[in-house]
Amino acid sequence: MKKNPLLFLALLIVLFSCKKESQNCEISEEVQAVQVDLKIERLEDLLFEAKGQGDISYFLESHPDFSAKYLQEDLYPSKEALISTLIEIPNDTLMQELYEEVTAEFPSIRQVEQDLETAFKHIKYFYPSFKVPKVYTFVSGFTSDIYLDEDMLVIGLDYFLPNDHRFQPPEMPEYIAKRYDKDHLVPMIITAISSVFNETDLQDNTLLAEMIYYGKAYHFTKSMLPCTPEKFIIGYTPAELAACYSNEDFIWTHLIEEEAIYETNPFNIRKYTGEAPATDVISPDAPGRVGRWVGWNIVDAYSEKNNIGLKDLMTEKDAKKIFMQSAYKPRQ
Repeated sequence: MKKNPLLFLALLIVLFSCKKESQNCEISEEVQAVQVDLKIERLEDLLFEAKGQGDISYFLESHPDFSAKYLQEDLYPSKEALISTLIEIPNDTLMQELYEEVTAEFPSIRQVEQDLETAFKHIKYFYPSFKVPKVYTFVSGFTSDIYLDEDMLVIGLDYFLPNDHRFQPPEMPEYIAKRYDKDHLVPMIITAISSVFNETDLQDNTLLAEMIYYGKAYHFTKSMLPCTPEKFIIGYTPAELAACYSNEDFIWTHLIEEEAIYETNPFNIRKYTGEAPATDVISPDAPGRVGRWVGWNIVDAYSEKNNIGLKDLMTEKDAKKIFMQSAYKPRQ
């Protein structure tokens, strides 16, 4: 099939009407009534305002989970060695400047806290056994953007400075760095949490299975953050998203005519779903990861057409079943 990159230049519907964006985003009374205990603690302040070894020692003792898991205390020959390492951080000129820039950009963390609270309420509504993790922020020196386990979430705020800021994550490509900002932060976290509930058939190694996996992840995130625009969930610019919608038929025709959805070669699968500035295999003007976006549309169609609830959707392992019963067709 001959590729036609010009199709992706016809971005005439930036202000498009999209079903995901037009959904009623009001939070139900049932969800609002769910109780969650969430208070974000800003550990970067404790570190950079420490006056000496005593303060650092108290910092570690009062946050043993952070010390053990995030700082990996066991990798140091002694606790004193860890304290000596940490006490040097506030004395480093660049780290002090980075901390000041983070403080200026995030004078308050309240909006992040509110958005996380909304998401956690939704998760706990669907999954009552969900345990709200302790949430910390930190200035990692660009060593860790998000750390997450079932007990603790650590947000490296330095990664989420504006993408035109003078401090940028080293060696991170610009096409990835552009979505590391405040608006994408909470959707990133919830998409990561979705993996706990996203059941898959490990024997299915097709492109279709990977598309459906990501589709379920984004569907989950949108369900937990119903007022968050689609662009912040998938990490596309408005122009990239408009290009996908205006060329949905072109994208899907390629996937079917090339029988790409049945591809099992990991290298070829990455061409459609992997991080890249563009999905060149379809068109140099197609945004990267476009296979994930198609998977999201298939999953939405499956859920809506068959009236499938979130929990049943997330436990459905059969990607082919989801695809066949979605009756997915590109919008005209």
